[in-house]
Amino acid sequence: MNSTFYEQLVMRTQENFSRYYSIYASGRTPIKLTEKPALPYKEQIKIMAEKIKEADHIVIGGASGLSAAGGGDFYYKDNESFRKLFGKFAKKYGFDGAAAGWSYPYKTREEYWGYLATFLYTTQHADIQKPYLDLQKILKGKDYYVLTTNQDTQAAKAFPEDRVSQIQGDHRFFQCSNLCNDEVWDAVKPVEKMIEAMGDGTEIPTELIPRCPNCGAEAFPWTRGFGNFLEGKRYQQEYKKVSDDILAHLHDDKLLFIELGVGRVSPMFIQEPFWALTASLDGAYDVMINRDFQFLPEELENKGQAIKGDIAQALDDVLVEMNK
Repeated sequence: MNSTFYEQLVMRTQENFSRYYSIYASGRTPIKLTEKPALPYKEQIKIMAEKIKEADHIVIGGASGLSAAGGGDFYYKDNESFRKLFGKFAKKYGFDGAAAGWSYPYKTREEYWGYLATFLYTTQHADIQKPYLDLQKILKGKDYYVLTTNQDTQAAKAFPEDRVSQIQGDHRFFQCSNLCNDEVWDAVKPVEKMIEAMGDGTEIPTELIPRCPNCGAEAFPWTRGFGNFLEGKRYQQEYKKVSDDILAHLHDDKLLFIELGVGRVSPMFIQEPFWALTASLDGAYDVMINRDFQFLPEELENKGQAIKGDIAQALDDVLVEMNK
């Protein structure tokens, strides 16, 4: 299958990531940044609010920092939310964050799936986080699209699925570990059964280990990072949706890109494609909010704002400004 417009952008920026990996790994970017000092925070928030009001179309790019700002900060930290959700596993295995459980050398597959089911259940059934609720208010009445690398289903819960692309997978689905077919299937009900059967323990019954209905091989979540990520029909569908959306708005007078929480691990999926699009389109503008980084490319110094701050607070501040 031919790659879509947006996937081609991602592939080109992935080449850049590979070429300059050491720079990205050190928390920097090889892209030449503006030397102009950033505007004060309040002025940037005001500009963002004005750009949202004026925009003909808005494309949101939500990365890990967006969900982390809403409380999804248990992946790499031994904090209160991690202990609340995964306490029995932390006590038994000594985990210091949810991600540690993905690669732990469990003695049995039943133990492995006991942990993985708990992790999937946590995200599948989580309430919509406040930053996503604020985005709903910000985007109300606007023409928009949401692209996300988050697999936690928050975007799909907060917005209509025909306006959302989850290009790195989705915790609601399983896939075959052998890639014997091009299908993904429901993971929500099987995970609920695992949780019910496990009770207060840490392992599931053998018969509940999910398997491919076609070849019988063990399944795993349809998310990049658990094995041979299936880049099949569902994957292409997610890329096609965002590609079709952007192509339909390339010539809008005021096209606004908003990056939320893009870190240094995967700038090729949202940040650098957004930068390239903004630079090449006359009517485009890019606003970036990040807790740790304030990167504004030199070629976007008059077409963008890089806001350094807490995403949840910034979205709240934008709402206040928009309602004045």
